[in-house]
Order: sequence, then structure tokens, then C-alpha cells
Amino acid sequence: MKKIFFRMCVELTNHRISSYLLKKFATSSLSKPLVVPFARTFDLNQEEMERPLLSYKNLHELFTRNLKVGSREVDRRDHAIVSPVDGVVAQVGQLNEGESFLIKGQVYKLEEMLESQKKAKEYANGQYVVLYLSPSHYHRIHAPVTATVRERWSLGKKSYPVNEYGLTYGKRPLSRNFRIITEVEVNAKSLALVKVGAMNINTIELTNQKQNVEKGEELGYFSFGSTVVLLAEEGLLQFNELYAGQSLLMGESIGELIL
Repeated sequence: MKKIFFRMCVELTNHRISSYLLKKFATSSLSKPLVVPFARTFDLNQEEMERPLLSYKNLHELFTRNLKVGSREVDRRDHAIVSPVDGVVAQVGQLNEGESFLIKGQVYKLEEMLESQKKAKEYANGQYVVLYLSPSHYHRIHAPVTATVRERWSLGKKSYPVNEYGLTYGKRPLSRNFRIITEVEVNAKSLALVKVGAMNINTIELTNQKQNVEKGEELGYFSFGSTVVLLAEEGLLQFNELYAGQSLLMGESIGELIL
């Protein structure tokens, strides 16, 4: 019953018109009075912001803020895979039954997430980690490893919540929300960053179109909160002993390449 009620409420509030209006508000000067209350409510670290809090003209500028140089230390060891975002580990492990994983009681199949049976098979028996970004987090996305970009593609239209309630009561939001996928090649194997849009504002912007990316280099940003699913082909890497609820900073080691 809770699941049905949650989904009905979300459907009522996730119309494209309301999403459009929320986005217009967040990017307009009308939202400036909310910048300071937002920073206080979510306890944003003002010391690491590139600019003073009062210089942000609207909520969108604050959501997508840059950090001061040196605020994040990237593990530069050749074998290290780093977190592409500031976030919290929602789930980590090996893909079940070849091409799926279970989170909050829901089965996610890669064929649905990637909308490609061929792509899904490439990651059979591989590794995955789901990283959740709350509204309080730094929202820029960075390369987890030095690599060559194979392909970029977008899927889906609407977006539903990807927080605790969304993952528990929603309809597989990680596979159905608007998402942009960046697939790279590392040591002749595939690594995919599935960037999943959040409800209402639903914005993912790519800021880097280069074919070769360096570890720690910016790839794009989210507006408000969202999720990244990192998929690794079998034999590419081994994650560290990550656990659900663990907080990570962009650039922090999350695993090692299998050489």
C-alpha cells in the first residue's frame, strides 16, 4: 500500500510543466533569497566553495558550484580507481545472475538500464557501485580513471526520486529515469558511468566532450541531487571494502585496476 501511495504522489508532482516551472525558478533571481537558508539547512561547507555564498545569484548556481582549487585530492596512483563524485555508497558488489543487481528489494537489469542487450552482456559478472548525491553534496562529476571514451548516450525522459524512499517504493528509478551514460575503455575493458537524473529539475549537463579523459577531470554536473551507477566489466577492477552508507569524496580511492 505504501508503494502504491508513494508512486501516485510522485506521478502527481512530476508533470513536465511543474518540472519546467521549478527549473525556471531555480535558475532565476527569484530563488536568490533561498540561497542562504538552503546552505544552512543542508549545512554546506562554505569554506571550500569557489565563491562567497552571497555571490550566488540563484539556487542553480549554488547547486552546481565549483570548489576552490585543492579542495579535493585525487589519488594519482596508476592502478587506483577514484570516486567520480562526492556521495554516499548505496550499494556495491558483483552483478547477480550475470547482468543484474538487487537494491532496496528491487531487481535492476542492465539490459533495461542501458537499453541494450549487447551492452549488458559486456558487463556480465562484472562489478558495480551505486553512489547517491544528496542536495548537500558537491554536484560536479569527474573521471574515475584515465581512459578513452568509447561512447556517450542518453536515455529516458522523466525522473523520479532516487533517495531512500524512491529506491524502496519507486519503479526501478535507476533504470527508468532520464540518464546519460559515458562508457570508457581502460586496459581494453569497459567501464560505464550511468548518471541518473533526480526528480523535477532533472538536469544532467556534460561539460567535457573529449575522447581522452584524465583521472579527476570534470565530465559534467547534476542540478540538485542524483545518483551515479558505476559498472565495470569482469576482470577490470576490484573495489575496496566499501559499505552501504559510507561517505566518499571525489578523488578518493574506491578500488584498484586488476593488472
